[in-house]
Amino acid sequence: MLQNSNSQGNHVANLLISSLFHLQPTFSLESGYISHVDEKIRRRLLFGLVTTALFPTLSSSGKTKSKNPYDEKRLLEQNKRVQKENNAPEDFPSFVREGFQVNVVTPENYVKCDSGLIYRDFEVGKGDCPKDGQQVTFHYVGYNESGRRIDSTYLQGSPAKIRLGNNALVPGFEEGIRDMRPGGKRRIIIPPELGPPVGPSTFFSAKQFEVFDVELLSIQTCQRRTIAFYSDFVCN
Repeated sequence: MLQNSNSQGNHVANLLISSLFHLQPTFSLESGYISHVDEKIRRRLLFGLVTTALFPTLSSSGKTKSKNPYDEKRLLEQNKRVQKENNAPEDFPSFVREGFQVNVVTPENYVKCDSGLIYRDFEVGKGDCPKDGQQVTFHYVGYNESGRRIDSTYLQGSPAKIRLGNNALVPGFEEGIRDMRPGGKRRIIIPPELGPPVGPSTFFSAKQFEVFDVELLSIQTCQRRTIAFYSDFVCN
């Protein structure tokens, strides 16, 4: 039997290990932190930490990347069920997550760009596409992966206006409207690498796909105006 002081030390060490595993999944169990823990406890600790701390959100069937068609069908059905509860629009894409892998499932009428952006045109529109320095006026509705609406200019009561080419838009959003024409309506699926920054200082807390239904209303040419010490752009 170990002395009482040693037992307390092992208890503290186990707590430290649990904390380190949660923050650093590559931490080795062979370090000195558990040198006084017997082999039986080590095995139990290893199994428990790996299955609960490293993979807290995975089901037992998700711990291995199964290609079973039944599992994929089940995940798709589950995804569609959640989207229906969130009143997602028709033909909304499905996002099937297995661990860190995401498979975007869309009908065949969606186009995938080399950048990873995915879109579908409902209406093409007429006229020229916008250029850098021009102002675009548009309506949009934004959704998360589950089809829940997160923002809408229609509900705000006025469209958005922004000049292209000055990094004012999310990269994927700007790419998605650059080849639209006035009157066009498009659904844009933005992958995380083309999305907004994430973190405590932003609205977005996780790297996920975003979906926007966009209606491009008009394009305006802008000119710089300077009055005394004041300068701005006038678009018409």
